[in-house]
Amino acid sequence: MSTPLARSVEHELLVRRGLRISAPLPRPGRTRVMVVANQKGGVGKTTSTVNVAAALAQHGLRVLVIDLDPQGNASTALAIEHHRGTPSVYDALVEGVPLKDVVQPSPEIEGLFVVPATIDLAGAEIELVSLVARENRLRRALVGHPQVWSEEDDRFDYVLIDCPPSLGLLTLNALVAGEEMLIPIQAEYYALEGLGQLLETVEMVKAHLNPGLSVSTILLTMYDARTRLSAGVAEEVRTHFGPQVLPTAIPRSVRISEAPSYGQTVMTYDPGSPGALSYLEAAREMALRAVVADGHEDSNAPTAPSSGIGWTGGQGRGGSQ
Repeated sequence: MSTPLARSVEHELLVRRGLRISAPLPRPGRTRVMVVANQKGGVGKTTSTVNVAAALAQHGLRVLVIDLDPQGNASTALAIEHHRGTPSVYDALVEGVPLKDVVQPSPEIEGLFVVPATIDLAGAEIELVSLVARENRLRRALVGHPQVWSEEDDRFDYVLIDCPPSLGLLTLNALVAGEEMLIPIQAEYYALEGLGQLLETVEMVKAHLNPGLSVSTILLTMYDARTRLSAGVAEEVRTHFGPQVLPTAIPRSVRISEAPSYGQTVMTYDPGSPGALSYLEAAREMALRAVVADGHEDSNAPTAPSSGIGWTGGQGRGGSQ
């Protein structure tokens, strides 16, 4: 009989031996391009991007992470070179370099690839303003990549785009390029603060630039089962967003926080930890759930919360942070 302890030991042994998870996940019918965004900082956005990507790759899928945050934290966590001068997403967006020429394979996990972000990306929003079709630059780069939306066996199964904590041109490029959104929500007091602005932006992008975009996945992060606060936030989020919320919540974990300082995800840093197993399960749930059909409206898609939403019933401040 499988127990949590047995699964933890099995996963750790497989990772330590450099092997993939014994039960691979089914490949999606086509490349799923998912935008990981939340303009509120500190909600576990980058952490969730790299760990979900690592978990999917450990399950035998081919995954591309695009680091669209000038801080380059996703590149750091995946041990990818991203010093100034390194071919990066900046070159693809601003200079028009083919995306395939700036992709680096992960040194830790087979099947995981990364487009890094360098400090040059910090000025990209200003440079993009003067370019033609500036909000479509990333979309065009993805369309031009031979392994995205391809019919070949070596195509990417998932493209995860890690966005900066803002709603500027970089995030807009991601929303236009993507088909699905994964929104991490921290299980804290101000969890839904500002989320209304993000969802309103999504609706505007759907109306004018990318009608196929849908919010398919909500992931609760930094969950502390010992507190009524986390339970209250989780209940409010699940009540409002329903089936978009993954059943598995990511626990608050020191091991998850430590991993990037060693140039690793928690999936390789401490593969038997509760944090790693939670991301493994969340990735499995995300991969197995139905994908919203291309170009169709999702009747369960979340709407922007009213100004009064919040598990305490207090007034949100909308666009803070």
